[in-house]
Amino acid sequence: MGKIYVVGLGPGAGSQMTLCAKDVIEHCPVITGYTVYVDLLKEEFPDKVYLTTPMKQEVQRCEMAFQEAEKGHDVAMVCSGDAGIYGMAGLLYEVGKKYPDIELEIIPGITAACGGAAVLGAPLMHDFAVISLSDLLTPWEKIEKRLRAAAMADFVICLYNPSSKKRADYLSRACDCMLEYKRKDTVCGIVRNIGRREESYEILTLEALKEKQTDMFTTVFIGNEQTDIIRGKMVTPRGYRNV
Repeated sequence: MGKIYVVGLGPGAGSQMTLCAKDVIEHCPVITGYTVYVDLLKEEFPDKVYLTTPMKQEVQRCEMAFQEAEKGHDVAMVCSGDAGIYGMAGLLYEVGKKYPDIELEIIPGITAACGGAAVLGAPLMHDFAVISLSDLLTPWEKIEKRLRAAAMADFVICLYNPSSKKRADYLSRACDCMLEYKRKDTVCGIVRNIGRREESYEILTLEALKEKQTDMFTTVFIGNEQTDIIRGKMVTPRGYRNV
């Protein structure tokens, strides 16, 4: 039997991939994953067998990995960011109930919250919540409850999947929920294409964020009451100076 490694590639693979992740990918003859993420590896690792599926075929992707492992191949199932944060790790454990003899190992990666925070400055220095605005697997009503609860508790909030072609107004709707509890001038940040050549960022107010157009390659940060702009960067004080 082969073994399946569930590998987080970091936000953009390349330099933001951990040494452990690179070692595993070099070791495994078979790489599986979502087409967009697998394409990030083909130039650096051209001699691998690549097996991909598009979006909404995650279960089939997992079955494919287990079938390859049954043939005796070690397999790397790759995910963007960290495999255990909105990645494939959980689903592989679920599907793996049918394959008890095949070992799974999770290889952590840099999630977009960490990668984007480093670009913006230091927005996550205090308690924070990570919320996905995708309602593909979670009803929007539940997402709204989570947004309001996090905003009411004054968490710094990091938003994944803020909008798409079919969800063009979701970020604006999320901002409306948070404006019920947060000031209009709350410091916010947007990071696009984290860890890739096209990487860019912007710091703005919550009121201005409501009007912004974003996409699935954008990560959004909404500050708490103490978040400020220091040296042109978004910073949430931890409170050390007050001790």
